[in-house]
Amino acid sequence: MKTRLGCLANKSDSCSDFSEFLPPAQETTARCLKISTDEVVRWSESFDYLLAHKYGLVAFRTFLKTEFSDENIEFWMACEEYKKIKSSTKLTSKANKIFKEFIDVHAPREVNVDYRTRERTKQNVTDPSPTSLNEIQAKIYSLMEKDSYPRFLRSKMYQDIINRTQAQRQRRSV
Repeated sequence: MKTRLGCLANKSDSCSDFSEFLPPAQETTARCLKISTDEVVRWSESFDYLLAHKYGLVAFRTFLKTEFSDENIEFWMACEEYKKIKSSTKLTSKANKIFKEFIDVHAPREVNVDYRTRERTKQNVTDPSPTSLNEIQAKIYSLMEKDSYPRFLRSKMYQDIINRTQAQRQRRSV
């Protein structure tokens, strides 16, 4: 716990091991990643690839937590789950839940969007469809891609992941 708080107190670039932020059950997995350096490098080539990769998503979410902006990725992931819903009753329930948690001006994890987008989304969720959140999700995606993603790639956390996978590869080849 002390280590976690110490890392949070410093800038995200100063924390060397992102597994310190993972729950204990995931720490072992993070410390023993079965991932190649090539895969980690590919994260830097495409934001989509980073989000689609199991460990890439974990690393990015962890990074956003250190910057206190994980509501963006949590919102994006909630929208991805929302699109998969088939039942209109569940669609309405989930749309309202997402709106209250992330979009409403008094939302506990409010994402940063302009007034016009917020109001259009409010209208869309009154009669929800699987595409009701597409516009606002695209804006948050763009925000993360243009702002958080480049910082993640420059972070000590990302560099440490690359270094760790390179060291693992070297140990295996010896």
